[in-house]
Amino acid sequence: MSSTDTRKHSATRIGTMVVAGGLILLFLVFITIPLLSLFTRVSVEDFITALTSPLAMDALWLSAVTATFSTVVVVVLGTPLAYVNARFPYRGRNVVDTLTDLPIVLPPTVAGLALLMAFGRNGLLGQYLTVFDIQIAFTTIAVVIAQIFVASPFYIRQARSSFEAVDVNFEYASRTLGATPVQTFFKVTLPLAASSLLSGIIMTFARALGEFGATLMFAGNFQGKTQTMPLAIYGELQSDMAVSIALAILLVVFSFGIILVVKYIGKRESVYA
Repeated sequence: MSSTDTRKHSATRIGTMVVAGGLILLFLVFITIPLLSLFTRVSVEDFITALTSPLAMDALWLSAVTATFSTVVVVVLGTPLAYVNARFPYRGRNVVDTLTDLPIVLPPTVAGLALLMAFGRNGLLGQYLTVFDIQIAFTTIAVVIAQIFVASPFYIRQARSSFEAVDVNFEYASRTLGATPVQTFFKVTLPLAASSLLSGIIMTFARALGEFGATLMFAGNFQGKTQTMPLAIYGELQSDMAVSIALAILLVVFSFGIILVVKYIGKRESVYA
């Protein structure tokens, strides 16, 4: 390669790096400025005052309880489904996978309306529950159901990938040594997939904690009953901006921490793989 070609190659490379760096910087500014603007709109004293207000405390407590409960339900029901889909081919598996992933791409309002049409007082299932004086829509149970509906794909997808990554020969060896399928699952498969499953659990909890649209449509926005943190942020925009900003900052910090934890788990898993 001649010196002229070398200079052209270097100039092209430098130009590419400058353009790429500019685009990266532009994107970082686009993401960072709106988030930083939240922190500039409220003082530390106002943040603490707003966060300890009765409305904020109710929203924090309800969000923590419902997100925890919905995550537990997703793990209990989603783990067997993910394992079956990862290990056993059967007719209709692609349909099951598609239905499992569907809530990810559905607009939250559509999900909320669908849940309302199913479990509302005159809904497909709700009309029969009403006979037994059971109401789900616009209750705390509705919050949990909405969170399960929108957050479950995050765990099930991750769990399936985790089980697929476990070498099936370890399971065969366990069975050869006399272990039952259940014992093999809990003593071999589950421990080997634990790190990835933990990432899925964390992401599911975070998604449930941040759920807004489906909850608003299906459960309403009632303080102490269905008003989670995202709903409180929306509800207080007009009446108490400080509470909205305080809760928003809390969710930003929590979300940032969640992403760091998941990345750390993934990096640690790749090191020990």
